[in-house]
Amino acid sequence: MVNENITKAVKNAIDSAPERKFTESVDLIVNLKNLDLSQPKNKITESIVLPNGRGKAIKIGVFARGDLAIKSQSAGADLLISPEEIEKISGDKKLIRATTRGVDFFVAEAPLMPSIGKSFGPILGPKGKMPDPVPSNADPAAIINRLKRTVKIRTKDKPTFHALVGNVSMSVEDIATNIESLLNTVESKLENGTQNIASVYVKTTMGPAVRLI
Repeated sequence: MVNENITKAVKNAIDSAPERKFTESVDLIVNLKNLDLSQPKNKITESIVLPNGRGKAIKIGVFARGDLAIKSQSAGADLLISPEEIEKISGDKKLIRATTRGVDFFVAEAPLMPSIGKSFGPILGPKGKMPDPVPSNADPAAIINRLKRTVKIRTKDKPTFHALVGNVSMSVEDIATNIESLLNTVESKLENGTQNIASVYVKTTMGPAVRLI
Protein backbone atom coordinates (compact mmCIF):
# COMPACT_ATOMS: atom_id res chain seq x y z
CA MET A 1 0.00 0.00 0.00
CA VAL A 2 1.28 3.45 -0.94
CA ASN A 3 2.41 5.78 1.83
CA GLU A 4 -0.57 7.90 2.88
CA ASN A 5 1.49 11.07 3.20
CA ILE A 6 2.58 10.77 -0.43
CA THR A 7 -1.00 10.25 -1.58
CA LYS A 8 -2.20 13.30 0.38
CA ALA A 9 0.60 15.49 -0.99
CA VAL A 10 -0.16 14.49 -4.58
CA LYS A 11 -3.88 15.16 -4.10
CA ASN A 12 -3.18 18.56 -2.53
CA ALA A 13 -0.81 19.51 -5.35
CA ILE A 14 -3.36 18.63 -8.03
CA ASP A 15 -6.33 20.18 -6.17
CA SER A 16 -4.48 23.44 -5.50
CA ALA A 17 -3.35 23.92 -9.09
CA PRO A 18 -5.47 26.32 -11.19
CA GLU A 19 -7.25 24.62 -14.06
CA ARG A 20 -5.32 24.80 -17.32
CA LYS A 21 -6.23 24.19 -20.95
CA PHE A 22 -3.53 21.54 -21.25
CA THR A 23 -2.59 18.41 -19.34
CA GLU A 24 0.00 19.45 -16.77
CA SER A 25 2.84 17.19 -15.75
CA VAL A 26 3.41 16.29 -12.12
CA ASP A 27 6.98 16.77 -10.94
CA LEU A 28 8.98 15.87 -7.89
CA ILE A 29 11.60 18.24 -6.44
CA VAL A 30 14.17 16.60 -4.19
CA ASN A 31 16.63 18.61 -2.08
CA LEU A 32 19.61 16.73 -0.67
CA LYS A 33 21.83 17.55 2.30
CA ASN A 34 25.11 16.56 3.94
CA LEU A 35 26.63 15.41 0.66
CA ASP A 36 29.89 16.56 -0.88
CA LEU A 37 28.87 16.61 -4.52
CA SER A 38 32.41 17.39 -5.62
CA GLN A 39 33.02 13.70 -4.93
CA PRO A 40 31.85 11.50 -7.84
CA LYS A 41 30.69 8.79 -5.45
CA ASN A 42 28.05 11.15 -4.03
CA LYS A 43 26.54 12.14 -7.39
CA ILE A 44 23.44 10.37 -8.62
CA THR A 45 22.94 9.46 -12.26
CA GLU A 46 20.14 6.97 -12.40
CA SER A 47 17.53 5.78 -14.89
CA ILE A 48 14.39 4.78 -13.01
CA VAL A 49 11.46 2.87 -14.51
CA LEU A 50 8.19 4.28 -13.16
CA PRO A 51 5.66 1.50 -12.40
CA ASN A 52 2.78 3.48 -13.91
CA GLY A 53 4.61 5.27 -16.68
CA ARG A 54 5.69 8.85 -17.20
CA GLY A 55 2.38 10.21 -18.41
CA LYS A 56 4.31 12.04 -21.12
CA ALA A 57 5.54 10.84 -24.49
CA ILE A 58 9.28 10.72 -25.13
CA LYS A 59 11.53 10.20 -28.14
CA ILE A 60 13.88 7.27 -28.43
CA GLY A 61 16.83 7.03 -30.80
CA VAL A 62 18.46 3.78 -31.89
CA PHE A 63 21.89 3.27 -33.45
CA ALA A 64 21.58 -0.02 -35.31
CA ARG A 65 21.74 -1.89 -38.60
CA GLY A 66 20.05 -4.85 -40.21
CA ASP A 67 17.49 -6.84 -38.28
CA LEU A 68 17.82 -4.77 -35.09
CA ALA A 69 17.15 -1.55 -37.03
CA ILE A 70 14.05 -3.04 -38.71
CA LYS A 71 12.69 -4.36 -35.41
CA SER A 72 13.41 -1.06 -33.65
CA GLN A 73 11.45 0.86 -36.24
CA SER A 74 8.52 -1.54 -35.86
CA ALA A 75 8.75 -1.16 -32.07
CA GLY A 76 8.28 2.60 -32.27
CA ALA A 77 11.78 4.08 -32.32
CA ASP A 78 11.61 7.78 -33.25
CA LEU A 79 15.08 8.02 -34.76
CA LEU A 80 17.23 5.40 -36.46
CA ILE A 81 20.91 6.04 -37.14
CA SER A 82 22.85 3.55 -39.24
CA PRO A 83 26.64 2.97 -39.19
CA GLU A 84 26.81 4.79 -42.53
CA GLU A 85 25.08 7.82 -41.06
CA ILE A 86 27.39 7.77 -38.03
CA GLU A 87 30.37 7.94 -40.39
CA LYS A 88 28.73 10.53 -42.62
CA ILE A 89 28.11 13.12 -39.90
CA SER A 90 31.18 12.32 -37.82
CA GLY A 91 33.03 15.51 -36.96
CA ASP A 92 30.11 17.79 -37.77
CA LYS A 93 29.00 18.85 -34.31
CA LYS A 94 26.30 21.15 -35.65
CA LEU A 95 24.72 18.33 -37.65
CA ILE A 96 25.05 15.88 -34.75
CA ARG A 97 23.24 18.34 -32.46
CA ALA A 98 20.49 18.84 -35.04
CA THR A 99 20.11 15.10 -35.60
CA THR A 100 19.85 14.21 -31.92
CA ARG A 101 17.89 17.25 -30.71
CA GLY A 102 14.72 16.38 -28.81
CA VAL A 103 15.60 12.71 -28.32
CA ASP A 104 15.33 11.66 -24.67
CA PHE A 105 17.04 8.26 -24.69
CA PHE A 106 19.37 6.38 -27.00
CA VAL A 107 20.24 2.72 -27.33
CA ALA A 108 22.88 1.28 -29.61
CA GLU A 109 23.98 -2.01 -31.06
CA ALA A 110 27.00 -2.83 -28.89
CA PRO A 111 29.57 -3.15 -31.72
CA LEU A 112 28.79 0.42 -32.80
CA MET A 113 29.63 1.97 -29.43
CA PRO A 114 33.30 2.83 -30.20
CA SER A 115 32.37 4.88 -33.29
CA ILE A 116 29.40 6.43 -31.48
CA GLY A 117 31.61 7.43 -28.57
CA LYS A 118 34.10 9.08 -30.90
CA SER A 119 31.55 10.94 -33.01
CA PHE A 120 28.56 11.54 -30.73
CA GLY A 121 30.22 11.32 -27.31
CA PRO A 122 31.26 14.98 -27.06
CA ILE A 123 27.64 16.02 -27.69
CA LEU A 124 25.64 13.32 -25.88
CA GLY A 125 28.04 12.68 -22.99
CA PRO A 126 27.67 16.03 -21.17
CA LYS A 127 23.87 15.70 -21.48
CA GLY A 128 23.87 12.26 -19.88
CA LYS A 129 22.43 10.80 -23.08
CA MET A 130 25.07 8.34 -24.20
CA PRO A 131 23.37 5.21 -25.58
CA ASP A 132 22.84 2.05 -23.57
CA PRO A 133 24.60 -0.74 -25.50
CA VAL A 134 22.48 -3.77 -26.43
CA PRO A 135 23.35 -7.05 -28.17
CA SER A 136 22.64 -7.36 -31.88
CA ASN A 137 20.00 -10.01 -31.11
CA ALA A 138 18.25 -7.91 -28.44
CA ASP A 139 14.47 -7.46 -28.38
CA PRO A 140 14.05 -3.72 -29.11
CA ALA A 141 10.33 -3.80 -28.32
CA ALA A 142 11.01 -4.67 -24.67
CA ILE A 143 13.79 -2.09 -24.43
CA ILE A 144 11.76 0.71 -26.00
CA ASN A 145 8.73 -0.09 -23.84
CA ARG A 146 10.90 0.13 -20.72
CA LEU A 147 12.46 3.43 -21.79
CA LYS A 148 9.03 4.95 -22.41
CA ARG A 149 8.39 4.47 -18.67
CA THR A 150 11.82 5.70 -17.59
CA VAL A 151 12.99 8.97 -16.07
CA LYS A 152 16.63 9.91 -15.62
CA ILE A 153 17.86 11.87 -12.62
CA ARG A 154 21.24 13.61 -12.34
CA THR A 155 22.45 15.63 -9.38
CA LYS A 156 25.54 17.08 -11.09
CA ASP A 157 27.03 19.69 -8.71
CA LYS A 158 23.79 20.91 -7.13
CA PRO A 159 21.95 19.22 -4.23
CA THR A 160 18.56 19.54 -6.00
CA PHE A 161 17.00 17.59 -8.83
CA HIS A 162 13.61 17.48 -10.52
CA ALA A 163 11.89 14.36 -11.83
CA LEU A 164 8.75 13.79 -13.85
CA VAL A 165 6.39 11.39 -12.04
CA GLY A 166 3.20 11.58 -14.11
CA ASN A 167 0.48 13.98 -15.20
CA VAL A 168 -2.77 15.30 -13.76
CA SER A 169 -4.93 12.93 -15.82
CA MET A 170 -3.45 9.94 -13.98
CA SER A 171 -4.94 8.70 -10.73
CA VAL A 172 -3.51 10.04 -7.48
CA GLU A 173 -2.63 6.48 -6.46
CA ASP A 174 -0.68 5.81 -9.65
CA ILE A 175 1.33 9.01 -9.28
CA ALA A 176 1.97 8.28 -5.60
CA THR A 177 3.23 4.79 -6.50
CA ASN A 178 5.63 6.32 -9.03
CA ILE A 179 6.92 8.74 -6.40
CA GLU A 180 7.42 6.03 -3.80
CA SER A 181 9.32 3.87 -6.29
CA LEU A 182 11.55 6.78 -7.31
CA LEU A 183 12.30 7.83 -3.74
CA ASN A 184 13.11 4.26 -2.72
CA THR A 185 15.66 4.07 -5.53
CA VAL A 186 17.19 7.45 -4.65
CA GLU A 187 17.45 6.56 -0.97
CA SER A 188 19.23 3.32 -1.85
CA LYS A 189 21.88 5.33 -3.73
CA LEU A 190 22.53 7.82 -0.93
CA GLU A 191 25.26 7.10 1.61
CA ASN A 192 22.94 7.71 4.57
CA GLY A 193 19.59 7.07 2.91
CA THR A 194 16.78 9.29 4.14
CA GLN A 195 19.24 11.24 6.31
CA ASN A 196 20.63 12.77 3.11
CA ILE A 197 17.22 14.09 2.02
CA ALA A 198 16.47 17.61 3.22
CA SER A 199 13.02 17.98 1.65
CA VAL A 200 10.78 16.72 -1.12
CA TYR A 201 8.04 18.66 -2.91
CA VAL A 202 5.46 17.64 -5.48
CA LYS A 203 3.85 20.08 -7.92
CA THR A 204 2.07 20.34 -11.23
CA THR A 205 3.74 22.21 -14.09
CA MET A 206 2.32 25.60 -13.10
CA GLY A 207 0.89 24.86 -9.68
CA PRO A 208 2.24 25.53 -6.17
CA ALA A 209 4.72 23.13 -4.60
CA VAL A 210 3.38 20.92 -1.81
CA ARG A 211 5.85 19.58 0.72
CA LEU A 212 5.97 15.82 1.02
CA ILE A 213 9.00 15.48 3.31
